[in-house]
Amino acid sequence: MTQDTAPRAYVGTRRAGYTGYVVQAIVNNLAPLLFVVFHTQYDIPVAQLGLLASLNFGVQLLTDLVAMFVVDKVGYRRPIVLAHVLATVGLVLLAVLPGALGDPFLGLCLAVTVYAVGGGLLEVLVSPIVEHLPGAAEEKASGMALLHSFYCWGQLATVVVSTVLLGLVGAGSWTLLPLVWALVPLVNTVVFARVPLPATVPDEHRTPVRGLLGTPLFLAALVLMMTGGAAELTMVQWSSFFAEQGIGVGKEVGDLLGPGLFALLMGAGRFAYGMWGQGLDLRRTLAVMSLGAAACYVLAATSSVTAVSLLACAACGFMVSLLWPGTFSLTAARFPFGGAAMFAVLALAGDAGGAAGPAAVGGLAEAAGGGLAGLAAALPDDGGSGLRTGLLLAALVPLVFAVTVLRFPRRPAAGGRPGDGSSARERTGGGKRSRRADSARQG
Repeated sequence: MTQDTAPRAYVGTRRAGYTGYVVQAIVNNLAPLLFVVFHTQYDIPVAQLGLLASLNFGVQLLTDLVAMFVVDKVGYRRPIVLAHVLATVGLVLLAVLPGALGDPFLGLCLAVTVYAVGGGLLEVLVSPIVEHLPGAAEEKASGMALLHSFYCWGQLATVVVSTVLLGLVGAGSWTLLPLVWALVPLVNTVVFARVPLPATVPDEHRTPVRGLLGTPLFLAALVLMMTGGAAELTMVQWSSFFAEQGIGVGKEVGDLLGPGLFALLMGAGRFAYGMWGQGLDLRRTLAVMSLGAAACYVLAATSSVTAVSLLACAACGFMVSLLWPGTFSLTAARFPFGGAAMFAVLALAGDAGGAAGPAAVGGLAEAAGGGLAGLAAALPDDGGSGLRTGLLLAALVPLVFAVTVLRFPRRPAAGGRPGDGSSARERTGGGKRSRRADSARQG
């Protein structure tokens, strides 16, 4: 396959990758939209509903961990097809099991577990598949940003379409929603079974995970993933509650101008960089945007003007939009033989930050009534929630990201140590292998 025809041959693969992130958005966001239905129709307590979100997150983390040891050995085809099959089956089970089993909550847990495994595989697989497609090196970062924008579009589509459908068919016919959404991974299953896929990095050429973890530069990448995940998900998780309880706006307005606009602007940031960001220095762009995210946290926490606080929450979506995909691109450029295992470790670090960040803000908000009472008293009133204190201190997280990303070298050093992706041998010596891998079609 010539270099002229290779990119064209992989157009379907790239589109399937975009749809894969839409599938992940569906499995992560559909069930929470139905929590009220589950509570009213099946009398499931709110505390148990919260466990469903934790179950989804925990199963995806375990899947990331297992995939780290498997994907590079078996190739991309079987696990990416399996991911879509499990997403499809899980969504169908979500519609069927609560009414079919004597315990509706058990049915929901089983369905969530099935599609969460699919979601975890998608998180590990889609990024390296698209990253390793043939293409110019300078376009990799913008391509990764564009890819991740489709999660945002999928999230918005899930919310809007599900709300409209539920309004049309009524809450009593809610089972139609997961069945309709199951069509998306079903179709993409067929697509991924047919499109050409890049080869995984062979064992003898791949930088082992142990070698990655022994490299200071990769440890810095893990810090970027943790702080980037925390900066993004902290605002996502708390913006609606902050809008309603902290600054006193109605739930509909708060959801629209808080997490709703946040998702829209995050998608817009990724899309804009994907389309027009090829000429920008990624390292400098990430530093500027992480500083902008810190400013958004400070402004949301300290402004006494409701509209300003809400817009700061939403604008944070644009500022954090590149932190996750940008770190993927920086790391892949410096560790070109890290393989799918490297992406799995990065995803684990990002998920860990996404779990720790919101929890830490909740703890800091609680401390606003105790050890941090002096700081809380200096901030505008937040209805006693303490969230202004938590969000203000959370600004330190994107600041850590900015300091860390500026320590990344602008380019891989010519004399880097073997295994860190920066040596001249690793950047040039594997050229023939890389070209053969790029042109290979996995069976």
